[in-house]
Amino acid sequence: MNGTGCEWILSERIKKETQAFHGKRVPAYVWVTLGVTLLTLLLHAIGMSGDLVNVALIYLFPVLVSAVYWGMGPAVYAASFSVIMFDFFFVPPYLSFTVEDLRYLISFVVYLAVAILTASLAGRLRQQLEMVKAREATTNSLYALSRQMTAITDLNTLLVNIATQVSLTLGKPAAMYLPDGQGDLLVTSSSSPASEAEKGGWGDGESEIAIAKWVYHHGQIAGKGSSTLRESPGLYVPLRTEEQIHGVLAVSMDADEVHEQQEQLRLLEACGGLAAGAIARVKLAEEARLAQITAESERIRTALLDSVSHELRTPLTAIIGSATGLLENDILFTPEDRRELTVNIRDGALRMNRLVTNLLGMVRLESGMLQLNRKWCDVGDMISVVLTQVREFSLHRNIQVELPDDPAFIYGDEVLLEQVLVNIVSNAIKYSPDESQIVITVASDKSSSQLTIWVADQGIGIPEAERICIFDKFYRSESTQHVTGTGLGLAICKGIVEVHGGTIVAEPNLGGGTRMRIELPMEAHGSRFPYSEQGEVEE
Repeated sequence: MNGTGCEWILSERIKKETQAFHGKRVPAYVWVTLGVTLLTLLLHAIGMSGDLVNVALIYLFPVLVSAVYWGMGPAVYAASFSVIMFDFFFVPPYLSFTVEDLRYLISFVVYLAVAILTASLAGRLRQQLEMVKAREATTNSLYALSRQMTAITDLNTLLVNIATQVSLTLGKPAAMYLPDGQGDLLVTSSSSPASEAEKGGWGDGESEIAIAKWVYHHGQIAGKGSSTLRESPGLYVPLRTEEQIHGVLAVSMDADEVHEQQEQLRLLEACGGLAAGAIARVKLAEEARLAQITAESERIRTALLDSVSHELRTPLTAIIGSATGLLENDILFTPEDRRELTVNIRDGALRMNRLVTNLLGMVRLESGMLQLNRKWCDVGDMISVVLTQVREFSLHRNIQVELPDDPAFIYGDEVLLEQVLVNIVSNAIKYSPDESQIVITVASDKSSSQLTIWVADQGIGIPEAERICIFDKFYRSESTQHVTGTGLGLAICKGIVEVHGGTIVAEPNLGGGTRMRIELPMEAHGSRFPYSEQGEVEE
């Protein structure tokens, strides 16, 4: 914002105040008349009729007051009316406009000159005071505009704020034009009309949009006050940065004098430059966000392909090798060898099945297609099923289960909850040494109707900084790169548990290793499982 633009704003505001003040001129003149009349009566009442010099000086007070509060016109009127009252009531012959001594005429002229000069000086001081106040208001307005542009990160909100703030600053309707996806320039935001008389949706007309398109395509200023289309009622400024033109800022103008139009043009150019910078900043931020999302998607895609290809290749190789051996060298193998090869085929198939199940589960979770088949589930039975599924992989682990005295039931999807426990227990087996102990503890809190399941191992443990990251998709800790895995299991567990309204966290085990804590609500719609002491269950 240049200094000339600020001066123009100040002159505009002073002009408005002056115009508003014109409607109050009649009361001002009335007050001046009453004041001078009362002053004359007061001077007579206190007996100063003979002290003409002091009386003339006292008559300067209404002139100064009028200049300070009402401007030059009332001040001149006060001076003239004071001369008349002074001549009529104090200069001999009294109660007459004639004068005995013609030298009084010179005194009247001098008095008028002094009064007018004094009123002029007082009026200038008043004008400077108003300019200082208006400058402070303008500075606050521009500071607010700059601060809003800096804080806003949404493009639509930014455009609305720019149009509104420019309209408030100039006191005129403003509109913003930006191109859509096809490159057509459209009105993206428009300020509220500055007054009732200006209602009518300024900026939406065909002629206004046509001028805005011309400005956008040619990159030149057009409208009133410029060298192009100067008959237009609006002024259009391209929102230009060094790289491109982002749109057009337009304001309805009513200035008729050339210097006022030039001042408006310079002010709007400054606002347009500020707006263009803010728009460019928001667009760059959006592009950076999209680039980050694209990079993250590419990273996930690469991780998915690497993990899936590795996880599928290993069991497939085992299955193909074992099946080929059985088919081609059946007579060479003993029954124990054939059983071992068959077990290898089964383990490879189960491993592939878990991988495909995890992938499908992640797809269903992220797509929102996961539908819970809720029913009352016995947690003890679920753990038995889980132990059966991981039995072949836990031959060298001591798995201990601690259940509460009363059977624990939970209202959820039994298949999905079993998948959660299979993944948690499988991880405990994978990341713990042989002959170590894995403890599965179940506890129910009747007061809060919450079920807690702990799965504690004596493995390598998880660093504190990674205890949250391990629930991200495809996240693999540096310390576990030697163990096969996709990094999907815990992410799926977290998604399933949260769908059930629960939480899952990783915490250090007191005896070394890791303890996974799963908390699930036991109740469904405020009702607990209908369990009786005799073990009868009412469905």
